Amino acid sequence: MITIVDYGMGNLGSVANMFKKIGATTEITGDLERIKNAEKILLPGVGAFDAAIKRIDEGGFRSVLNQKALEDKIPVLGICLGMQLLTRKSEEGELAGLGWIPADTLKFSFKREENLKVPHMGWNRVYEVNSSRIIQNMPEEPRFYFVHSYFVRADKDDNVLMRTHFGHDFDAVITNGSNIFGAQFHPEKSHKFGMKLFENFAKL
Repeated sequence: MITIVDYGMGNLGSVANMFKKIGATTEITGDLERIKNAEKILLPGVGAFDAAIKRIDEGGFRSVLNQKALEDKIPVLGICLGMQLLTRKSEEGELAGLGWIPADTLKFSFKREENLKVPHMGWNRVYEVNSSRIIQNMPEEPRFYFVHSYFVRADKDDNVLMRTHFGHDFDAVITNGSNIFGAQFHPEKSHKFGMKLFENFAKL
């Protein structure tokens, strides 16, 4: 069972439907007691960093999520904004992130002559930096669908599983090296590539 955390900011239905396609069982819940009993957690997110963290803190989610991720060490996957919440902070806001992975979230900033539009939207090829069960056996030439104005930079390559390029290289999949993972793209919009990532996560 994969528990999709409903803290009020996420594309929950599409995520659940993608898991259903691969035969994985999910529940969507904002109930703290149910989250306390989760076997695996997916942390979604669409919108602004501070607004999401505020909902997490005011809803009492932070302490429960810390318990599950850092003490119980169950598998946790953050996607899109959910990945950025795993970092210490974001240039989008002022509030502290969950800080589970030594990384920060930064704003894309390009010179006018580079002619690169923000938000970054569309399909991008990704390449492997470090191996992990969550990205194993990907279809050939993996590519994923991105929609974001901020990107993550981990302190160390050890915490990076995949990178991609938009103006410069940035981290597309990160990890704490154990049970916590983040994906900047939208797996639920990334067809067979996203399905494989979700399938791998479901099998952890």
